[in-house]
Amino acid sequence: MFKRYSIFIAALTAFLLAAGCSSNQSSTGSEKKVTLTISAAASAQDALEEIQKNYEKDHQHITIQDNYGSSGALQKQISQGAGADLFFSAAEDKFKKLVDDGDIAKKDSTELVGNEIVLVVPKNGDSPVTSFSNLAESEKIALGTPESVPAGAYGKESLTKLSLWDKVKDKIVYGKDVRQVLSYVETGNVDAGVVYKTDALVSKKVNIIDEAKADTHSPIVYPLGIVKDTKHRKEAKEFYEYLQSDEAMKVFEKYGFTAE
Repeated sequence: MFKRYSIFIAALTAFLLAAGCSSNQSSTGSEKKVTLTISAAASAQDALEEIQKNYEKDHQHITIQDNYGSSGALQKQISQGAGADLFFSAAEDKFKKLVDDGDIAKKDSTELVGNEIVLVVPKNGDSPVTSFSNLAESEKIALGTPESVPAGAYGKESLTKLSLWDKVKDKIVYGKDVRQVLSYVETGNVDAGVVYKTDALVSKKVNIIDEAKADTHSPIVYPLGIVKDTKHRKEAKEFYEYLQSDEAMKVFEKYGFTAE
């Protein structure tokens, strides 16, 4: 009798241990590790990196992987099937191309933040430029390639509206993205550069000397969307919604972006 009772207790203990292990495995499995890739405009880098750190603290099973570049280059990558879960563009036309082609559903997109265009000069240089009005006095001016860099396109619009384009177009040194334009100014390789206000604010090596008025260029809007072919729709949707939260917006505003 005692022997049978002992066998019963041993069997019961083994069953409970197995059930416990199964429960733990189930709980752990529900929080599987996921890496999300966000293709984002280079001008959003500083703000995004802080937002992502905040997000990953509370979502330890999520790792955010960034792919920064010009919006035009990123749009082409996604169009050609490059892996991305979200797209954060600095240009509406590049973003619209993906929506029109079916790579991003309109219901999975939003206009997230805005920005401004400014004129900067090296902080420790002797640039002759003091504002847009005497930009033609410079020898070299840095600008993003208008065809692929939104800041360059907005900058060209402003220079054209101010009747400056024809006077300065032969002095322009083009950058592949807004961060390269900023680096040209920081190193003193050019007398001035046209960049986003957000980029200028994070640099300690340039001075903002003028701002392009809003009526000199198209509205600067940064759309955000979930890429249709994402393999992690649930997690991408959660991060997409977090980027629109008050917590995330406070960080964007800290870096000079405006709420849309």
